Amino acid sequence: MSTTAHPAESTATAPDEPPARRRRPRVGVLLGAVGLLVVAVAVVAVTSAADGRADRSAAVDRPPATATVTRQTLVDRETKNGELGYGTPRARESRLAGTVTWLAAGGATVKRGKALYRIDDEPVVLLYGSLPAYRMLRSGVSGTDVKQFEQNLAALGHTGFDVDEDFTSATADAVRDWQEDLGLPETGQVEPARIVYAPGEVRVESHAVEVGDTVGAGKVVLSTTGTARLVTCTLDVEDQRLARKGAEVTITLPDGTRSTGRVDTVETVVQTSATSGKDPETETKIEVTVTGDDPKVLAGYDKAAVDLGLIASERADVLSVPVAALLTLAEGGYGLQVVEDTGTRIVAVRTGLFAAGRVEVSGEGVTAGLTVGMPGD
Repeated sequence: MSTTAHPAESTATAPDEPPARRRRPRVGVLLGAVGLLVVAVAVVAVTSAADGRADRSAAVDRPPATATVTRQTLVDRETKNGELGYGTPRARESRLAGTVTWLAAGGATVKRGKALYRIDDEPVVLLYGSLPAYRMLRSGVSGTDVKQFEQNLAALGHTGFDVDEDFTSATADAVRDWQEDLGLPETGQVEPARIVYAPGEVRVESHAVEVGDTVGAGKVVLSTTGTARLVTCTLDVEDQRLARKGAEVTITLPDGTRSTGRVDTVETVVQTSATSGKDPETETKIEVTVTGDDPKVLAGYDKAAVDLGLIASERADVLSVPVAALLTLAEGGYGLQVVEDTGTRIVAVRTGLFAAGRVEVSGEGVTAGLTVGMPGD
């Protein structure tokens, strides 16, 4: 009996022949991906203009954040430690020998014509002036020291003489009245040892002796300061650029309160430190005194450690952006990503002062109000 093959069986695939693979669609996908990559690279390609400026085209997609080019004054400050108090104390030496019988109290304010201390129960008084008392004043002498003393004599209410550089008999008469008020011998002559000159009223900072102590000429009796609260700061010589008289300063108090002030005085001082078994070492420092713009802000502290923001550099009326907006260019230097309605582009910039998180920038087409790209978080 013969058997006829079914048509379906005659077209069946042989068992040892593998099934055909669909290769064409996978090749198409691969070529498509490569094409997208080429397009993406082309979008961010960098070209150079004829004048050498960076001129990059970018995708229309905007950066994750933007900033604005602003025109302002950039100030670079450095923070230094300062001490709020009444300034550097001034030691007051006795020019008389004897027993200390009275001292102005610590913290007390002494004004013109009042006693700072008493030696053998006779006062040494405060007068205002910048020239130290250095000689006996009597009839017939002349000079700026005479005028300085006569100005004080007149301010204390004594009259009958002309305030000038000549010590006359009329001046001597006024001196006798002054001496009578103080309980001093009425000689009509002014002993330099009886006067301590200061620019204004003083505050007694500390005592170097006690009542009852015997002192000689040259012995420190007490120390005084001014009465205004000041901030003092000691700088290394290499930081001298921060010490500019009249420069603005920020003052941060221990409780975080911030105020402003000005550099009032700048002095070079030599500090001596003792070392065991060796000669004393000396070091040159810069001492800065700062006065506060608002004394009431500083009034809550007698003494305190504060932070001073001293100006290192300042640039007025410059264009600036946040430092994070800067891009490092492949050809060197820096650039900014300018964001516009139609997309973004890269422009080269020159940088200047870096301060407070911003940087001075300049370049062709860089103007105030320009929007620039910033990196995302």
